[in-house]
Amino acid sequence: MTVQETTLPASARPDVRRLGIGSGTALCAGAVLGPGVLTLPSLAAAAAGPASILAWVVLLAMCVPVAASFAALGARFPDGGGVATYVHRAMGPRAAAVVGWWFYGAVPIGVVSAAWIGGKYVADAVGWGDAGAAAVGAAVLVWALVSNAVGLRMSGRVQLLLGALLAAVLLCAVLAAAPHVSTAHFTPFMPGGWSSVGSAASVLFFAFAGWEAASHLSGEFADPRRDLPRVTRYTLAVITVLYLGLALATIGALGPAAARTDTPLTELLTRSMGEAARPVAAAAALFLTFGAVNSYLAGASRLGAALGRDGAAPRWLAKGGAPGEVPRRSLAVLGGVCVLLGLAAGAGGADLDLLMRATATCLAAVTLAGLAAALLLLPRRTPLWWGGLASSVLTLAVLAFSGLLLLIPAALALASFCFLTLRRVGLRRR
Repeated sequence: MTVQETTLPASARPDVRRLGIGSGTALCAGAVLGPGVLTLPSLAAAAAGPASILAWVVLLAMCVPVAASFAALGARFPDGGGVATYVHRAMGPRAAAVVGWWFYGAVPIGVVSAAWIGGKYVADAVGWGDAGAAAVGAAVLVWALVSNAVGLRMSGRVQLLLGALLAAVLLCAVLAAAPHVSTAHFTPFMPGGWSSVGSAASVLFFAFAGWEAASHLSGEFADPRRDLPRVTRYTLAVITVLYLGLALATIGALGPAAARTDTPLTELLTRSMGEAARPVAAAAALFLTFGAVNSYLAGASRLGAALGRDGAAPRWLAKGGAPGEVPRRSLAVLGGVCVLLGLAAGAGGADLDLLMRATATCLAAVTLAGLAAALLLLPRRTPLWWGGLASSVLTLAVLAFSGLLLLIPAALALASFCFLTLRRVGLRRR
């Protein structure tokens, strides 16, 4: 999941000229894949044991109509605004503003989660423990904030290389673990009952929220109606192989230990490479998480400036949002929230599982809004429309397992509504 690709307007994203099938597939696959997958297999195993594989399968099945719906919207309405544009077309500016607030609110939680993942892999490699993991995560976050504040940006080519690195790490981990898979590790299959599968799906959604990125890229294809469906099919094939392979390898090779580790890919790689895999996995995880955190903050700071510019957030956020400028005010807001979340997590107020579930809840809400727009904008009672409806129901079911975490998108929606209402009242009084 790459948040910056789902939030940036076309003018704020790296210039990608006339994407081909190969480069488009690489960008879309990189948008869906993200550093969360470095730890999600263990969190899902902790929630449902071997039955967590069912959650992976259900979410992959749900991805088919979701991806197809966003690809169809992108082909019909090529625009860099993506989901926000479609929600605006289907439900008006207030609904689009809520989607923007959901994105903006999800980024600090996701950033702290990603930085913490990198910290855990490094701490595991050098034996630093939880305090060391928190320190490394804090260093990743601070360096990303400083980089963005001074205007340093990663090129689109570097982001593609990081996405390729993540895919290579996942594939190597699966291949390394394959000879060690044991059928005995799949029993008992469902120790926590069916509800545990729903709980696993609610955290795994973190790894599946990124399909709307294809709609943001729609304007970059020479022929969106021809190219987007092909790119979507190839991306689906890539993540299906990687995700299912990872899920099966984690449970089959690690067994009950899968639920007790924070660094499942390291454990899989050590099955064939030995202890030498730990520093290799740590270095890869550190590069990947820094790249993700840096990009998340870059994209979200632009989003905050755009919300301020359009009147969906305080106007002072808009400063620095013009092309070539640095939106430091928006970045400062994000950084402040990240620091507060990091301090709360470090003090024991939240763990990685909770942070990733909170992020997944906000992103699931965004996906549901995009599907609702698709149901209103696409031709009705077609196979694609029915598929979108089925995915909407599944997304609602996943959200239901978020429990009290639903208060986060609810609070963000209320804040957006109150701000727009107060702004409208203020404009009437002038």
